[in-house]
Amino acid sequence: MKRITILGSTGSIGLNTLDVVKNLGNQFVIEAITANNNIDLLEQQILEFKPLFAVVKNKEKAAELRNRIGNICTILEGEEGLIEITQNGNYDILVSALVGFAGLFPTIEGIKRGKRIALANKETLVAAGEIVIDLAKKYSAELIPVDSEHSAIFQCLVGEKYNEIKKLIVTASGGPFLNKSVDELKTATIEQALNHPNWDMGNKVTIDSATMMNKGLEVIEAHWLFNLNRDKIDVVIQPQSIIHSMVEFIDGSIKAQLSIPDMRIPIQYALTYPERFKSNFVKTNFPKLHHLSFFEPDEQKFKCLSLAFNAMELGGITPCILNAANEIAVEKFLGGKITFLQIPQLIEESLNKVSNNFDLNLETILECDRQTRELASKIFN
Repeated sequence: MKRITILGSTGSIGLNTLDVVKNLGNQFVIEAITANNNIDLLEQQILEFKPLFAVVKNKEKAAELRNRIGNICTILEGEEGLIEITQNGNYDILVSALVGFAGLFPTIEGIKRGKRIALANKETLVAAGEIVIDLAKKYSAELIPVDSEHSAIFQCLVGEKYNEIKKLIVTASGGPFLNKSVDELKTATIEQALNHPNWDMGNKVTIDSATMMNKGLEVIEAHWLFNLNRDKIDVVIQPQSIIHSMVEFIDGSIKAQLSIPDMRIPIQYALTYPERFKSNFVKTNFPKLHHLSFFEPDEQKFKCLSLAFNAMELGGITPCILNAANEIAVEKFLGGKITFLQIPQLIEESLNKVSNNFDLNLETILECDRQTRELASKIFN
């Protein structure tokens, strides 16, 4: 029986992970879970899954939860609590599902212990890909992707030789604004941007899908996970979200991983790899699909995509700047402080103004992230 620690158990990935664990019966046990503020849901999870530890980032909320549950579970708090459970906890698999840059350092602690990392936090590789991959090699940690696109590629490459890959084809749904014009996007509302046609995700990831920044971040992540340059990674829009990604080989063959949109499938694969376990998830019914369609992404309309591609090609600290600026831009949009089309404008201005003259190490990544957030917070004020 393997022990699992979930960073972000009250979010979309965390909830789906717990559902997978429940469906798999006695294969796994929960060691630790974490939340930002949602202690009501965290309390329910503690009572059902009986972890030894739970972390609440908000210290006041942590104290409240501690008073509620007594000695049923040890309640830790803040970023120190996240480091404590990843650095010293007795787990086999770390599910890294925190949103944004906050997931980087706890994930690194799991890597340093040589654990399997079920990686759903794409920002870890976007902001610090070179460092993270080097650490994973040094400590023999497994990085198993949870994002549906990277899981699809990972599955397609099982048993294949990397020198026979022609290119990766990362698919995108196109989000809620696929068929909208740039003029229509000028008045796009928060509610419209959060109305994803296929996936039920957290707010930040859903907005990233609407701007297609998520696909740019995923290309950077794919570069690090599969050690391939930008010229070997394509993006294609597949609106039905049935084909999760593909790999083309040098002989012209293409392998694809298909399923209905259900994050439990890649989560379960990351937990059970290299084995596959029977699931009770809804199965794909091809006659009911009728058709699958494909489109080139419009980088003029979705400028975040080209910003991400450029940041990847520049390399170094630039993707860290991109990531931090994007997090601030999404936060401002969700707070009603900027318009939808100002998201890429804010990111581009940050990329132009923040120095990328940093040596690449964890300390400089942290400082670059801080500087970018400080500058980006002042744009459009």
